[in-house]
Amino acid sequence: MPMQVCPGYRPNGHEAPFRYVSSAGFTLLELLVTVAVLAILITLAVPSFTSLINSNRLAAQANEVIASLQVARTEAIRLNRRTIICRSTDGATCAGAGQWTQWITFVDTDSNGAPAAAEIVRVNTAKAPLQVTSANPSITFRADGMARNAAGALLDNAIVVCIPTTRPAENRRTVNLATGSRISSASSNGAGACP
Repeated sequence: MPMQVCPGYRPNGHEAPFRYVSSAGFTLLELLVTVAVLAILITLAVPSFTSLINSNRLAAQANEVIASLQVARTEAIRLNRRTIICRSTDGATCAGAGQWTQWITFVDTDSNGAPAAAEIVRVNTAKAPLQVTSANPSITFRADGMARNAAGALLDNAIVVCIPTTRPAENRRTVNLATGSRISSASSNGAGACP
């Protein structure tokens, strides 16, 4: 059986003197300095990170509004029927003026201006703390793919997506529907307030 040798053991009976071995690691002072620097960096990064998150929320909600307008226009042309986007409070019926906490896109097959379960194409919800507002409680695309008002004139409408904060400074996204069919989006500074 092989003999096991202990560290510091010499076969002639004399032990080797004890030696200090330097250990690899951090001293308390080095650790405290590192934590302090990390805390400063996090303090500087949090506002930028908050702005980035809020900016992405605004863009995502504005894209949902744009998608609803595009789907409504496409369905109106494809089905040769009136298609309506309207403000809703319950996701099943249209509501009058007010904030768009939900909105419904539906094909008005029975021409009564109210959504039936079979007519609903999509339902969208504004995700808090985002707010969606529009001067019109509904937008109607006719079979020619043009949005028109009650008098039959081409509709110009703005749907504002907003978050009540100063981070980012441009806390509003306005989705514009111009001359009945042209959809565009623009950012603006609302000074932390929503309309």
